[in-house]
Amino acid sequence: MNLSDSRTAGQPVVPLARLSAAEAVFNAIRGDIESGQVPVGTKLSSEATLAQQYGVSRSVIREALRSCTALGLTQTKTGKGTFVVANKVANDLTLGQYSARDLTEARPHIEIPAAGLAAERRTDEELENLRDLVAAMATETDPESWVSLDSSFHAAIARASGNKVFASVVADIRGALAHQSETLNMVADRQHASDIEHQRILTAIEAGSAEDARAAMASHLDAVGQALDSILNN
Repeated sequence: MNLSDSRTAGQPVVPLARLSAAEAVFNAIRGDIESGQVPVGTKLSSEATLAQQYGVSRSVIREALRSCTALGLTQTKTGKGTFVVANKVANDLTLGQYSARDLTEARPHIEIPAAGLAAERRTDEELENLRDLVAAMATETDPESWVSLDSSFHAAIARASGNKVFASVVADIRGALAHQSETLNMVADRQHASDIEHQRILTAIEAGSAEDARAAMASHLDAVGQALDSILNN
């Protein structure tokens, strides 16, 4: 049995509104898995088949499947396809080579002091780059593009700190941060809240207030942690 055999099979295909579209597809696939409509052990249909079924692009399908994998519901095997491996969310998220718990424990020790240093050391060029990233995120409607801007924003703050260790560490975890943001946006609807939090961080860095920048980053990371807890404890 594959995904096309689920409760949506045989029904007219209605393109999903990009609420995001990836979120709608993710909710549909997750619902089928958690309800047992698509049992553990099932191989899902190909990206092309799912894209046709849901009336969306293959990139949207990839977004949705990445979040299913992050939640521990599916696993993709190179050359073999994507398989359902659980019917409930795991006790931690898988984000590439790191877990959500890894990131939650490590980020405050890196990004909070980096934000404070960025407020004191950022150049005019670095500040303008941060402004551009925050402005772009506030108007971005494509979830995948927003996630890329988000990880760029955090990496830019680390570089603006003038500390090469912070910059290197954030660059190393950038892919995991993108996976985490993507999943949180789909499952916990974090995008708008993150935009507000990013603006607060930027305002503090603009003002040159290390204390406010550290506080704004701490508040942002705390909100991310709470969103993760809500997913894992759901």
